[in-house]
Amino acid sequence: MIIGFIIDSLRHLDITSNSNRDIMPARKYIFPISTKQSLLKIDNFEVFSNVIVNKFSKIDIAISNSFTGISMAFIQQRLKTLNLSNQDFSNKSLKILFYDIKSLLNNINVLTCMQFINEKNKKDFTICDTFEKQSNLDVNFFIDDFYFNKVKNELFISYRNSILKLIASYLNKYKFRLKSIDKKLLECKNKEKYQLYGELITSNLYKIKDINLDAISLENYYDNNNLIDIPLDKKYSISTNAKRYFKKYNKLKNALAICTKQKIDTEGELNYIESIIYELENSKDISDINTIYLEISENDIFKNSFKHKRTKQKANSKTSSLDPIEVDIDGFTVLIGKNNIGNDHLTTKIASKNDLWFHTKDIHGSHIILKLDNKTPNDNIIKKCAQIAAFHSKAKLSSNVPVDYCYVKYVKKPNKSKPGMVIYTHNKTLYVEPLNYLNM
Repeated sequence: MIIGFIIDSLRHLDITSNSNRDIMPARKYIFPISTKQSLLKIDNFEVFSNVIVNKFSKIDIAISNSFTGISMAFIQQRLKTLNLSNQDFSNKSLKILFYDIKSLLNNINVLTCMQFINEKNKKDFTICDTFEKQSNLDVNFFIDDFYFNKVKNELFISYRNSILKLIASYLNKYKFRLKSIDKKLLECKNKEKYQLYGELITSNLYKIKDINLDAISLENYYDNNNLIDIPLDKKYSISTNAKRYFKKYNKLKNALAICTKQKIDTEGELNYIESIIYELENSKDISDINTIYLEISENDIFKNSFKHKRTKQKANSKTSSLDPIEVDIDGFTVLIGKNNIGNDHLTTKIASKNDLWFHTKDIHGSHIILKLDNKTPNDNIIKKCAQIAAFHSKAKLSSNVPVDYCYVKYVKKPNKSKPGMVIYTHNKTLYVEPLNYLNM
């Protein structure tokens, strides 16, 4: 073995700091010395038992402190798998554990998926696939790749959840706004009553003598002259009460027009926000998140959250792919949009006007394009495309999903409409069960 000199290390240690060797730049590298034994060299159960018995109160601590390369998490996982107690040092229990560990070590050339769970219920994974070892370094490379992908996945989840949290706050904000609008609209329903009060008071002014009244009963000539009780504010004259009712009627009439438009706009914003949440929940990687981030950062709904980040993120998101998912169905090409921007790109840029367009009816989901290329699809192919649209939608767990389809030439993108939003005509509707053709 060739021993060289240390270039550098994460921590600098020497024998004066209670280290058993120098770990400093330009010092000679000394291989670490351990008092632990190698379990690979022990084939006799009695030797194994003598090493660990009467040293510690728990098996996992005893083995990990006595043998090199054996972690407590690994022993805990094997004890759980074998249904053994961590305090049972009997020969029967230890023999089961010993031969189980030796079997794993003797078959280390074929590594299989294992899941370790520590005492705090935090999960730590090793290798999640079957792997044929060609050399000793292959195992290291494989594990390094696995943990790299694990960290990458954790970053993706963290990134996605942080945006989901932001979008959820806007969702709650617009839900509260819609609730307030509905409350105001409910109040506007009484506007005709105030107009009636004003009319009846005005037409009966000549009959009313008293001026300080809390209420008055008048004949309602719209209801067979039945008496109707009208509340009054005695601080004001009778004629002023009538004017106040007319004023309230006009105010509610104007409010009705305004609130009706606000309700339509707010429901549209809510629908769009819910589509973003659907996109985020179905995103697969950071590239998908970047595309969604770019979309919402350029939308006026979220302008307060992204006004300082737009330029930078836009530049970073140019690499985001808008290419649709492609599936072959019985010789026909089917394209599936990944997100709102991707849906727009697919429908308005990639699809031909004579291709067929599919989308779940009034349900968030992907745009689906069936490329015809001068071919005529049969009913079975159209049904399969509808099933794909149902699967790539918010209704993927339902059993009977309505899916609209029509030629692309009948799908229009209104000016200034939000990403993914289109209108269409000449459509037919199929009710289908969602099916994932990507795994077929």
